[in-house]
Amino acid sequence: MKIGIIGAGNIGGNLTRRLTALGHDVSVANSRGPQTLKALAEETGATPVTVTEAARDAEVVVITVPVKAVPDLPSGLLDGAAPGAAVIDTGNYYPRERDGRIAGIEDEGLTESRWTERQIGHPVVKAFNGTFAQDILERPRPAGDPDRMALPVAGDDEAAKRRVRDLIDALGFDTVDAGGIDDSWRQQPNTPVYGLRAGVDAVTGALAEASPERTPEFRG
Repeated sequence: MKIGIIGAGNIGGNLTRRLTALGHDVSVANSRGPQTLKALAEETGATPVTVTEAARDAEVVVITVPVKAVPDLPSGLLDGAAPGAAVIDTGNYYPRERDGRIAGIEDEGLTESRWTERQIGHPVVKAFNGTFAQDILERPRPAGDPDRMALPVAGDDEAAKRRVRDLIDALGFDTVDAGGIDDSWRQQPNTPVYGLRAGVDAVTGALAEASPERTPEFRG
């Protein structure tokens, strides 16, 4: 499968490593240009590209950049993606540590991923946002293993969500359907499921325990 990854930080880099190891055709981009991705490309066999090129013909696109950087992504970024492409949003809103105050999230009450959808003009599937990057490399387990971790996955497009869940399964993790994008507050930072290393039952329970109220440290 052709996969485009925008953002080559901890999550983007480790997804590049794992997805190329599974045999996928991965293009990876960052804000500094493909020349800065030479080492990652040599390690993994991924193709370093510009951000504008990353989604071209991709069946899955991973956007893993700081939330504050989402509006700076090129206009029409996803126009060249494959029809029905699934777009994964791994982002988290950290208003005090990194992103500053974002009015759409704070004043309109949008979930982080709904706000991201509005910026890029394309539906997203929220996944990997509460996953420790090193776990992508170190904690895959075969299906049925009692120690297999589960990841929450939220999205409105059921076909796209199914594609993402299948991909996560191939990466060595179970998934839990966390509902639509308007429900994705259940997996935002400082919720019980955020950073949880556990199986399906515990992740399901943690999603149910979440509160929609942002705690003060996660308000701008």
